[in-house]
Amino acid sequence: MSLLPIPSSIETAPAASQAMLQAVQKQLGVVPNLFRLVSTSPAALEGYLGLSGALSKGNLPARTRERIALAVAEVNQCGYCLSVHSYLAKNMSKLEDAEIIANRRGYSLDNKAGAAVKFAVQVTLQRGHLNETALKAVKDAGYDDAQIIEIVLHVALNTWTNYINSVAKTDIDFPLAPAL
Repeated sequence: MSLLPIPSSIETAPAASQAMLQAVQKQLGVVPNLFRLVSTSPAALEGYLGLSGALSKGNLPARTRERIALAVAEVNQCGYCLSVHSYLAKNMSKLEDAEIIANRRGYSLDNKAGAAVKFAVQVTLQRGHLNETALKAVKDAGYDDAQIIEIVLHVALNTWTNYINSVAKTDIDFPLAPAL
């Protein structure tokens, strides 16, 4: 059971969050526990949806963004996010099981995506304090400055959701990701 109360429905969420939750339901068909939990703070929900929406319009492919989410969730040991992103990787991004496992282990079967995943893991583990070699490696793989900034923002956004779900011990409402 979650350590922080999760509104049971859109209607029981704070009034200022209800329209945002309705938009999530329209987009996803459901309102996952994470969104209902975060809706307790309308400002936090607005910030999360705003940054997530902005990054979805960025220059990183959706599959790479999903790979990064898997790697960061594994580093941060967030069972909720591992379950969500394993499901999304398989069913939305159409990543193979071997690729999902590779991403969770900090690499990819695709060389270019692997550079982004490795960089994201380094950013996460080293809290952004990377040396020039790490930056050169991701640039040499073909990522430009804007994409590198987006990778760092994806790490930050995913770390935020990892932390929220770990603090709250959010009830997992997706198929449970297997342990590695």
